[in-house]
Amino acid sequence: MSNNTPDSSGTPGDPNPSQWEEIMRSLFGADADRALEELRARGIDPSNLAATGLPSDPAALAPMLDHVRKLLANEGGGAVNADVAHDVARQVSVSGGDPTIMANQEREVVQALSVAELWLDAATEFPPSGAKSRAMSRAQWVEATLPAWEKLVEPVAKSVSAALGEILKKNLPEGFGTSSDEHIGFEISGFPGMPSALEGIFSGGADFDPSRIMNQIGAAVFGMQIGTAAGTLSKEVFGLTDVGVPLSQDHETVLLPTNIDAFAEGLDTPISEVRIFLALREAAHARLFAHVPWLSSHLEALIASYARGITIDMEALEGQMRDIDPTDTGAMQAALSTGVFAIESTEDQEATLARLETALALIEGWVEVVVAQAAIAHLPSSIPLREMMRRRRAAGGPAEQTFASLVGLELRPRRSRDAATLWQFIAQERGAEARDSMWQHPDLLPTDQDLDDPTGYFTRREETGAEMSDLDAALAEIFQAADQGTLDDLEHYPDEDEDGDGTDGPETSSGQGDSDGPSAR
Repeated sequence: MSNNTPDSSGTPGDPNPSQWEEIMRSLFGADADRALEELRARGIDPSNLAATGLPSDPAALAPMLDHVRKLLANEGGGAVNADVAHDVARQVSVSGGDPTIMANQEREVVQALSVAELWLDAATEFPPSGAKSRAMSRAQWVEATLPAWEKLVEPVAKSVSAALGEILKKNLPEGFGTSSDEHIGFEISGFPGMPSALEGIFSGGADFDPSRIMNQIGAAVFGMQIGTAAGTLSKEVFGLTDVGVPLSQDHETVLLPTNIDAFAEGLDTPISEVRIFLALREAAHARLFAHVPWLSSHLEALIASYARGITIDMEALEGQMRDIDPTDTGAMQAALSTGVFAIESTEDQEATLARLETALALIEGWVEVVVAQAAIAHLPSSIPLREMMRRRRAAGGPAEQTFASLVGLELRPRRSRDAATLWQFIAQERGAEARDSMWQHPDLLPTDQDLDDPTGYFTRREETGAEMSDLDAALAEIFQAADQGTLDDLEHYPDEDEDGDGTDGPETSSGQGDSDGPSAR
């Protein structure tokens, strides 16, 4: 009796190719025939993949393959895969619950921010920011802030991607990717030999650079890192300004009711007071950044300058990657989080870090003082809430630690207490107007020396002013003397041709013979 069972070997030209061959063709696209041919030449039959432990039904792997395609797509082409970061952040933010904002919550937030603006009018010379007020869910906070986080880590992400590419190139056989006739494979960190036809999946052409694979994987890993951190942070923050730097380009003040409710649980303070206190902080930050236009760019420049000084410890990174499958993004994510950054301890780096930490401390200290002044007459619990916020900022959280591992920098104002003391002293001595006028230009801001000795602030300013006055006077004398010297020269060497010899000024010996006698005719 004849056997009519259809052949599922999946050989070329087979009218009934195996399901595995069909799904691999959809994965490899235009390079499918060449890729399958090379797989068979290596002894790998697509129809027998189920025997390797993979599901017998390839459709069960469709979600995984879609995930792989998304990881390697990186349509934006940047050092961070924004699509991966977005998806991971959304998943993390809603894990454990992210209730939809209800109408009553929206009203409570808008009312709290409105009251906060009224109270702040009596505490600062800066007028309201004019921002729109609204409540946000955790997922909405992620959507609003992810672009800012991607921008913060991009310099470091580029360095890591380049380092991964270099490690890959070091482990490739010479001439890899230059021959289409030989079956050239490579193995790096457990990555099995790959048919050269598969190169088209990553490069889309004949000019294949193997490091592009690692660049794409690195971008995906950084996207996962940022997404995880942003999603975790969305469960801890109360608004858009908690970390001290603007995280949204939209002109709005925001509170997250779900996080505020969780924070207020177990406190003896009524939730309404907690909400208004946090609204005061959000609105004060918004006023500062709205009316000090150079501040945002100043912070971004300092962070970028610091990030440019971060180098990758190639030995540490290669050691971390040695026993890791590069296709295992979870393992790579853990490897990149531990000990691969080498911070240059140059004077420039230390100076940049000091300026950044001082700027963040001055922002937090100013907000703390202004909020305390605005709340003291209205909120009985303002003092314990102020102290609680101080401790919260000093302790940090897991998300802040994750970003520290990503960019080698903790966005936390270490000296906010000293800064608050300084701002309070300036206001007591000269008033709120003098305090707020310090934000007119970055050169006017207090320094780390002022944080060390707040009470000597005005003495140092007066001494600096006297020195500048002496310098200005000395420069004026120099310029005056220079001007007088120019006038004297003009009188001695007139521009007009007084002697009629066709030259300006007095006659010289050049071209007129020597002093021994008249020139020969």
